[in-house]
Amino acid sequence: MNDTDHTTMDVSERMSLPVALTVAGSDSGGGAGIQADLKTFHQFGVFGTSAITAITAQNTTGVSAIHPVPLDDVRAQIDAVVSDLRPDAAKTGMLATVELVEVVASALRAHRVSALVVDPVMVATSGDRLLEKDAEAALRTYLLPLAHAVTPNLEEAEILTGREVRSVAQMSDAARALVDAGADAALVKGGHLEGDAVDLLWDGENERVWRHARVETPHTHGTGCTLSAAITAGLALGSPLMDTVDRAITFIARAIATAPGLGHGRGPVNHFASAE
Repeated sequence: MNDTDHTTMDVSERMSLPVALTVAGSDSGGGAGIQADLKTFHQFGVFGTSAITAITAQNTTGVSAIHPVPLDDVRAQIDAVVSDLRPDAAKTGMLATVELVEVVASALRAHRVSALVVDPVMVATSGDRLLEKDAEAALRTYLLPLAHAVTPNLEEAEILTGREVRSVAQMSDAARALVDAGADAALVKGGHLEGDAVDLLWDGENERVWRHARVETPHTHGTGCTLSAAITAGLALGSPLMDTVDRAITFIARAIATAPGLGHGRGPVNHFASAE
């Protein structure tokens, strides 16, 4: 094989590598946000790109500062990535303000970014608020209609639907309400229910419920980000949504069960867990 053939083969291999984009906040502690997303993309064999919406000062014990990135810079990051490294799937995470929600939604719509996973990050595992209250309506209005899947936990599902979500039946109702509001599918995460950990997906036609024995551990920082990133990676790989969610839930269960026990508070999950 000559040098030209070798170069051609390398280019072909690079072109076949799926690309995913995360639009989210930076977690200085490395357990959630952009950092968790990129680690997860890598574990699934997907090339990760990013647009940072906010810089946070945080660790396993909490969030001590949040600095939203200027709107023009957020838009510039998305434009730069999509124009050159077209994502096969994308996700949103922490958006912090009304203005950020609107700018991100406008950019994703303008670039016709498909296979979008919306993780409506509102409150950190530590309890710190990550989305301004007046941005909740903007998220419903501008992002839900773009979502291939939305992945709220129970509290976020209550906020987005305006109804109580404290049981599997109410999770089912909330998932349907979110699809009625414009999302293609909704995965309502019941990690805070009593008993087994329960997740429920409604895609407009089919409902599926996953149950896993609860792992009693304080090390759950970044579970929502990691799960939505795993779903995004699966979509970038071309898998159907139901299969993608199944694989992502299995991955996050392993990541929680094998958490490394870092920090003095709610430590991160294990991003080295097998994605197979």
